[in-house]
Amino acid sequence: MKLKAIYQEVIKRGIEADIRSKKEIDCYLKEQKESYDRLDKNKKEFFDVDSLSNPFADTRILNGSPEDEIKNVIVGVDINEAELLLVNTLREKGTKIDLAISHHPQGRAYANFYEVMDLQIATFSSEGVSLSVSENLLKERKSEIERRVHAANHQKVVDMAKWLKVDLLCMHTPCDNLAYQYIKKLMDKEKPKDIGAIVEILEGVAEYKESAKNNNPVAITIGNKNSRTKRMHIDFTGGTEGPVNIYDKLAATGIDTIIAMHQSEEHFKKCRECNINVVIAPHIASDNLGVNIMLDHLESKEKFEIYELGGFRRFSHKTHK
Repeated sequence: MKLKAIYQEVIKRGIEADIRSKKEIDCYLKEQKESYDRLDKNKKEFFDVDSLSNPFADTRILNGSPEDEIKNVIVGVDINEAELLLVNTLREKGTKIDLAISHHPQGRAYANFYEVMDLQIATFSSEGVSLSVSENLLKERKSEIERRVHAANHQKVVDMAKWLKVDLLCMHTPCDNLAYQYIKKLMDKEKPKDIGAIVEILEGVAEYKESAKNNNPVAITIGNKNSRTKRMHIDFTGGTEGPVNIYDKLAATGIDTIIAMHQSEEHFKKCRECNINVVIAPHIASDNLGVNIMLDHLESKEKFEIYELGGFRRFSHKTHK
């Protein structure tokens, strides 16, 4: 499969798993096209043309020709300089590696990854939070992340990939969307009545089971195994943690439990203040889940040799729809 075909399939599958409707995503892409068309010719060179067909700012081909044939891939939750040096060493020793895939974004995909946070508006609205509240709270949080990311050395890893001639792709929100839908469908099917049941359900998933073996289990940070639950919010996608002040709005809609990949201390304290139970489905294991489901999709199109690196462990979920 060509690199561009892999990229296109990642985007396609990510859209299918998005909480936003196809109509909403089509509207977003149309707005991007209109913005591009309005630009003066000398400004168009600064426009990210991938955004005309890809609604995920944190998913990009970072190095390599779109026409490159890909048969062997090495996958990591994080692909940084050390991982790329290892890829180079492995290739020198005879291991065929055509593409390195990172879950977490690098380069230009990291420089404005905060754009995917708009997805959270749809997530909060689906829970019953008003659109205006969701938009206003997220706007402030998004600006905070934009300021933080702006100072980073975005191209450092990409530069190394270019020197080592390693094709590099990152796929972030599309995989997080898949993990979100997987856990949501699992919880909708099992209908846990208490926090202990949520933990047991998560512990049955291969990625969380593997994580627990390495001393990083599913954790209850607020509440206990006997705490009852009726409505839960799954905080898995949308780039990064949302606004802190969203929790009292979620509590007002009847949300009593959050299942999250991670929480800052500030977010944790706000949940405690709002009397919302919190279950942490370990971050890296959750990332593994989304990446594995995406790889299952890619392998349904063409078989690849897949190598594990950078915190990634391959498990198949081929029966998952």
